[in-house]
Amino acid sequence: MSILKQYRSVPIVYRIAVAFVLGALVGLVVGQPATSLQPVGDLFVRLLEMIIVPIIIFTLLMATRELSPKNLGKVGGQVVVLYLATTAVAIAMGLGVSNLIDPGTGITVKQTDVQTEQTPSLVDQIFSIVPENPFAAIAEGNILAIIFFTLIFGLGMTMVRAEAEPDSAVRNGIETIFDIVDAGAEVMFKIVWGIMEFGVIGVFALMAALFGDVGVKAIRAYFTLSLTLAVAIALQITLVYLLLLIRGAVGASPVAFLRGIKEALITALSIRSSTATLPITMSDADENLRIEERVYGFSLPLGATINMDGTSMYLGIVAVFAANMAGVSLTLAEQFAILLTALLASIGTAGVPSASLVMMTAVLTQVGLPLEVIGMIAGIDPLLDRLRTMNNIAGDLAVTTVVAKWNDAIDLTGGVWTDGSVGLTQESVSTTDD
Repeated sequence: MSILKQYRSVPIVYRIAVAFVLGALVGLVVGQPATSLQPVGDLFVRLLEMIIVPIIIFTLLMATRELSPKNLGKVGGQVVVLYLATTAVAIAMGLGVSNLIDPGTGITVKQTDVQTEQTPSLVDQIFSIVPENPFAAIAEGNILAIIFFTLIFGLGMTMVRAEAEPDSAVRNGIETIFDIVDAGAEVMFKIVWGIMEFGVIGVFALMAALFGDVGVKAIRAYFTLSLTLAVAIALQITLVYLLLLIRGAVGASPVAFLRGIKEALITALSIRSSTATLPITMSDADENLRIEERVYGFSLPLGATINMDGTSMYLGIVAVFAANMAGVSLTLAEQFAILLTALLASIGTAGVPSASLVMMTAVLTQVGLPLEVIGMIAGIDPLLDRLRTMNNIAGDLAVTTVVAKWNDAIDLTGGVWTDGSVGLTQESVSTTDD
């Protein structure tokens, strides 16, 4: 029992990382016979497929519970729109960089279910978002349609709740539904935890089979995957967040901004959790960036829930990675479907343990790409997740700063803004939105 306790005391992400390395070594040493472990890895992938629909429904409904009409006022609307916009740009950035670097080329996933014939047009992809029958969409695993209907249903409940009389049967009924959803989400989190425990064995089997079949060529694919994400994040921070800051918060120095959020970025890089980093993020917004609590008190907790730019970007990159391994090219319509799926799924991603691995299943399923890729990259996910979380935090604070400037809720004459390299005057603190 003591050995089991010691094993269980090691965080699951590190156990998966070790399984990744050991599986690769076994595959390289044993060679082709290691491919006999493939069925064990396939079972891990099958378990991930099993939880796609319920976890999307529960987590998205949990997210909509917080989006009450009261919060979605002027400030809330600006925050939500900017979060969705930066996430869409992040996904497009990831897809664009992936198309240039082509991660995953050189190795092949066998026995895939990829469909390349009669790809739906862009218009058909858009119309497929709205399900004719929500229950049929659930049965068929139509991810975009499920996400769309779940969001509409959740927002509808929040609106009815806001209009209902206090302690009325309708209001209490909706609160009961949300409580059931919360309980269901907790159950799903426990199931995910169990699947990821088995994932240690599943990842070992998948890596052994991969390296046993492909050999050292697989190392190049992992390097290009990591490089693609690093380049995309660097471009997202410099070309999107800092440009948004320059154009949206006139008078706010990008250099001072980066200096003011360094504690939050370092914390995010260390602990890999937007939610756990939230106290440091809010402290930087308050003490360094001098943003009023009426803005950051809403925007930052919400950002830790729905603003998953780094994760959403990674989903697009992994989709291209999987397509290259499957030997197919993604059409414009398919890449648009990836963008929409990742964008909508990001709203419910934050509360899910091993969120990126779960949401990858939804994205790859939407365009018919091999799910075996998920197990293959699970071992390096802890390292890449640090970069993604840092990107998420930078996006949260950039949007918060811009919205604060629009609503005259930031003091650009204090905090990091008063550094000699910034040299701002009181005149620069005028609002751009009456």
